Amino acid sequence: MGSDRHYPEERSAHERRVAAFAIERHPVTNAQYARFVTDTGYRTVAEEPVDPADFPGADPAQLVPGALVFTATDGPVDLGDWTRWWRWVPGAHWRAPAGPGSGVDHRPDHPVVHIAYRDATEYARWADRRLPTEAEWEYAAWGGRTGTEYAWGSELRPDGRVMANTWQGRFPYVSTGWGSTSPVGTFPANGFGLDDMIGNVWERVSDVFVPRHDTGVGPVIDADGRPDLLSPTTSPRVMRVTKGGSFLCAPEYCKRYRPAARSAQSDDSATAHLGFRCAADL
Repeated sequence: MGSDRHYPEERSAHERRVAAFAIERHPVTNAQYARFVTDTGYRTVAEEPVDPADFPGADPAQLVPGALVFTATDGPVDLGDWTRWWRWVPGAHWRAPAGPGSGVDHRPDHPVVHIAYRDATEYARWADRRLPTEAEWEYAAWGGRTGTEYAWGSELRPDGRVMANTWQGRFPYVSTGWGSTSPVGTFPANGFGLDDMIGNVWERVSDVFVPRHDTGVGPVIDADGRPDLLSPTTSPRVMRVTKGGSFLCAPEYCKRYRPAARSAQSDDSATAHLGFRCAADL
């Protein structure tokens, strides 16, 4: 797992042994999460009141339940400024992914989004499952392949075929693809018969994030609110690994639509491109 050819946090490429495990064929969908909520009455992190102590110095008007929602820009923008296409939307959560007035009843087979770490683990417990480890997830994503650039081979679009729900067009203002989540299984399954291991939504795994595979130190959040993936942590907010990339990954911005790619998200993050799938021991 890992790679020595791409982003620093993927280093170093190394071998890892995992025990036998099962992993779900696709990310948890809106319909599946709805059954869990109906059965348990669970309320997600994005639906709960915000504790001002967790966000010192923040505008009190913003300290209300909500989540980050992607909004396409009107034209080219500085790709170093993620605030140009992400906005905090009060009232956004898994059942209203774009905020009040939106819904998921018309897309039961799309991956559930705005999922914080606790939201994923509580579902997994209810389903008598667990989150996969990073090594398990990456092994599953390769689908039996090794040594190729992508999960399906050496070319991003073999014979012009789009293999995953990643950004098509000019990021973040022109989308010629979905521009959002797509129904699970829309794109070809991998060699293990697994859907959407790459693209569609970032997927949470159980590992605490470290800046490289061969270190034991986690990241801090920089002044712009983005994780500094190579710095030691001083933050009490736990950062964990997410894998697979999402519909927002574009070659000019985020070339993380590969099994070895990884990113960091705090446990309390809820965004419009963050979901999960479950695993189980065998």
